[in-house]
Amino acid sequence: MENQEEKRKSLTAAWKAKKEKDPHVRIRDAARELGTNESVLVATGLGEEVTRLRAGEWTAMFQCFPELGKVMALTRNESCVHERKGIYSAASINGPMGVVLGDDIDLRVFLQAWHFGFALKETVKTGVRHSIQFFDKNGTAIHKIYGTPDSNIAAFESFAEKFGSDDQSFDFTLPVAPEQEIEADNPDVNAGEFLEGWRTLTDTHDFFGLLKKHKVNRVQALRLAEGEFAHVFEPGATHELLSSVAGAGMEIMVFVGNPGMIQIHTGKVANIQVMGPWLNVLDPDFNLHLRKDLIANAWVVTKPTVDGAVTAVELFDSKGTMIVQFFGKRKPGIPENPAWRALALGFATAGSIA
Repeated sequence: MENQEEKRKSLTAAWKAKKEKDPHVRIRDAARELGTNESVLVATGLGEEVTRLRAGEWTAMFQCFPELGKVMALTRNESCVHERKGIYSAASINGPMGVVLGDDIDLRVFLQAWHFGFALKETVKTGVRHSIQFFDKNGTAIHKIYGTPDSNIAAFESFAEKFGSDDQSFDFTLPVAPEQEIEADNPDVNAGEFLEGWRTLTDTHDFFGLLKKHKVNRVQALRLAEGEFAHVFEPGATHELLSSVAGAGMEIMVFVGNPGMIQIHTGKVANIQVMGPWLNVLDPDFNLHLRKDLIANAWVVTKPTVDGAVTAVELFDSKGTMIVQFFGKRKPGIPENPAWRALALGFATAGSIA
């Protein structure tokens, strides 16, 4: 068996060769092809371009993020990448959960999933690129912060010094995350009681509790509610949905998450482009990269609240994992934009109900 230094050298060489062959390769894809995980490839730069951060000091780190100035925040899952530029507001962290409530950087944080952190100072074609990156115990990326021309680069440097760990070693044999299993349906669910609970919702945040109470996964819940609160949405219509939103100048909310983070964009979208399997939003301060071919099913979902109905378009992968949610722009106390509701339901009723 290779020791750690031999493993590091072989991975460093393989990662370098892959970048030379394909300068645009995504590190997540490269890690999969090399039979490892993303954090391991990042850690090959320890002692040079990479500093390992002290684990567990996440709350203190969040309090320093506003000092970085205008940055690009990135959160992704297997099927979708969400990139939003802006300045972090001060985070509110309560135990393992927290929020960042800024006009630009809007996050829901789940710190129980956070395990590794790194500060990077990489030499790229455009110069020196600073970033701060966080990963779960399997080395899968949770959240990344990249410097921009409007960032406070000195703050990136001082962050690495302040939170750098005394231990700069890493386990280069960290195993690849196990294949995610499809969450089983509950064959014993009482559909009538479940739907009655749905009808009496007053807050969208109570939906998770409803699922937990009746022991149903999200996709099963939508099938149970089909025709009342859920309508099938043809995945291929996502491009037309975003193009319609852009054409109307409509403000929407775009949620993308993973077990450690949900990142939200609120505002307009304008430049919608398709590049191979990717459906992209390419705007100055917001980019979305969605793998169209990984959308297994999609739904238009309605939930009652004290402010009226809230309508979402929800996309799922083949394992039943949420890829992305689209909402009309709204805040508590303000009803949903009826134009968004009409648009979303229009796609559901235009021949896309199963």
